[in-house]
Amino acid sequence: MTDKSETISFDVEGMTCASCALRIERVLSKQEGVENAVVNFAGQEARAVVDPNVVDIQHLKEAIEKIGYEITPLAEGEERDLAGRYEEEIELQKRAVLGASAFTIPVFVLAFFLPDGFWNVAIQAVLTTIVVFWFGRQFHQATWKQIKSKSPAMDTLVTMGTVTAWVYSMWAMFADAPVFFDTAAIITTLILLGRYFEAKAKGRASNAITKLLELGAKQARVVRDGTEVMVDPAEVAPGEVVVVFPGEKIPVDGVILAGSSAIDESMLTGESKPIDKGPGDEVFGATINQQGRLEVEVTKVGGNTALAQIVRLVEEAQASKAPVQRLADRVSAVFVPAVIAIAIVTFVVWLAISGDFPQSLRNAVAVMIIACPCAMGLATPTAIMVGSGRGAERGVLFKSAEVFERAKGVDVMVFDKTGTLTRGAMTLTDVVTDEPAERFLYLVGSVEAASEHPIGKAVALGAEERDVVLGPVAGFTSLRGMGAVGEVDGVEVTVGKPKLMADRGLLVPDRFLDEMERIEREGHTAFLAGWDGEVRGALGVADTVRETAAEAVARLHDLDVQVIMLTGDNRRTAETIAAQIGIDRVIAEVLPGDKADEIRRLQSEGLSVGFVGDGINDAPALTQADLGMAVGSGTDVAIEAGDVVLMSGDPMLAVLSLRLARRTFATIKENLFWAFGYNTAAIPLAALGFLNPMIAAGAMAFSSVSVVSNSLRLRRFE
Repeated sequence: MTDKSETISFDVEGMTCASCALRIERVLSKQEGVENAVVNFAGQEARAVVDPNVVDIQHLKEAIEKIGYEITPLAEGEERDLAGRYEEEIELQKRAVLGASAFTIPVFVLAFFLPDGFWNVAIQAVLTTIVVFWFGRQFHQATWKQIKSKSPAMDTLVTMGTVTAWVYSMWAMFADAPVFFDTAAIITTLILLGRYFEAKAKGRASNAITKLLELGAKQARVVRDGTEVMVDPAEVAPGEVVVVFPGEKIPVDGVILAGSSAIDESMLTGESKPIDKGPGDEVFGATINQQGRLEVEVTKVGGNTALAQIVRLVEEAQASKAPVQRLADRVSAVFVPAVIAIAIVTFVVWLAISGDFPQSLRNAVAVMIIACPCAMGLATPTAIMVGSGRGAERGVLFKSAEVFERAKGVDVMVFDKTGTLTRGAMTLTDVVTDEPAERFLYLVGSVEAASEHPIGKAVALGAEERDVVLGPVAGFTSLRGMGAVGEVDGVEVTVGKPKLMADRGLLVPDRFLDEMERIEREGHTAFLAGWDGEVRGALGVADTVRETAAEAVARLHDLDVQVIMLTGDNRRTAETIAAQIGIDRVIAEVLPGDKADEIRRLQSEGLSVGFVGDGINDAPALTQADLGMAVGSGTDVAIEAGDVVLMSGDPMLAVLSLRLARRTFATIKENLFWAFGYNTAAIPLAALGFLNPMIAAGAMAFSSVSVVSNSLRLRRFE
């Protein structure tokens, strides 16, 4: 993939099984300008990585049309009505199976309960012809396309089995030989019934996107020319002001101009506790205003909103392909031709041994019907669709299918302390100085007010809370991982670690080092401040440990995962916090730029490492980790670093994501085991004559349903 590559999504129509998806994938991949292509059968979607300067979209469409399918490029952010398509498919299959049943039941009664005779068989012939060639025409239409493209698939097997039985029966009717009209009719009806249940199950598996889209507000109250008017949220532009009353959904992303309220952001973060917000705070579309009237300035609309980014990440995960699926793809690619060959061999061998033409034909038909590989094609994508959708509902966004496979091997989970194990909201707790307290806080607080670091903000806020009016700062410099330097009223003030003081030539009295040690023993973060060649005092700030941190560590231990805390804090403070929540190991006093090196060192010990960080400062470590979990928010849910986005800093989300990923991968393995095992066991049984074609049809139809139903169990994951 080159820097100039682009990813194009296509809506796909006409796929009926996994072999169809593989065929489209192969054809797309061979086209000029296409670097890679992945087709999702369950999601009816294709994604291609292309060179935009070379690729010809119209040529791609024509290439796919030649093999019997249609692809339509999707504009960025364009919503696909997949739920509507499945509703149409469900209704189509329902009509087909009801109609086929109405004609098949009389065939069954005539074949098994009424006296034999020419007119009995003739009526069966008429009714079966309607079932096979009218209600089952979808199989034959697809088969014709597959024959033209020289790519047999599941429909080819169904057509060969049913039409062979019908053709033979038409001949046998006039030759006074046993007929298989009941076999052809019942096979067609049972497979249609399986298609109906499969469509319903796939519809439920794919409804995560629909449910997410339904979360958005349907109308927005916009202030225009001094008047409040109701419009569609799509018509609102950035910079406009929307009014949101209590109980209403916020229609867009924006910043509160007036009013305050408790906002229910559970759909975004998975946390049920409302968040108090007021002027200057950000709010996000689809969240719920629970109390006061709000005036919100619009900042993001359409595809740029937090909800749209969430939908996009879920779609990308569902459209991707897990490595474990490659085996199923390789088998599916050669499966249908192999089955046809086995069926022919079965027929020839049985005929040579027994001389019984009807029995030989019946066994060959059973082989073709039982072996349809649809279950293999559904095994992986349906589990990924349900697992990623369930994750989105709980505040966890998986960015690719590969994540589910990698999660199973994680040995150790490394947490960046601030913002995950702790809340990241520092409070000034200790001020020790021989200077007048107000002057000391004035100088130190003024420098720290210019810092973006949480510790700096805590010091500045603590000074203001003590009624100290801060002054302007000149020449401010932030020394990452060490501290800060700035000039206040002509005094150059240095704030930070003892090493920084030593580097800048400031004398450090032992008293302040002792005070630092005391502060750190209490689990707080301690640092020094000085000017004019000497340290003038020590300060301490505390970060509150999250209520769920200890439980999260305990749950990870239950999963046999070691927990490590990685922090820039001094070791004494870090170990005090670690002891409170049961952390196994502490890596302290690490500069931000060295975190990736620490992850790499753990990997060199043979460990598979998961890392939880904030997605911005920790990007190198997130990328280096075997499983990177980036803590996001409504403003940065599309974090590039990492494999999973956690929509809040609650460490329990890291546990949930690991458990859900492992459960999803286990479901994929279960699906593939039963799909492979089913065909491995069933084909020899059919070839040896132990499987009636009608039983084979029923078993084949419900094998796909069982795979999807197993995947649907992930919807109940808690």
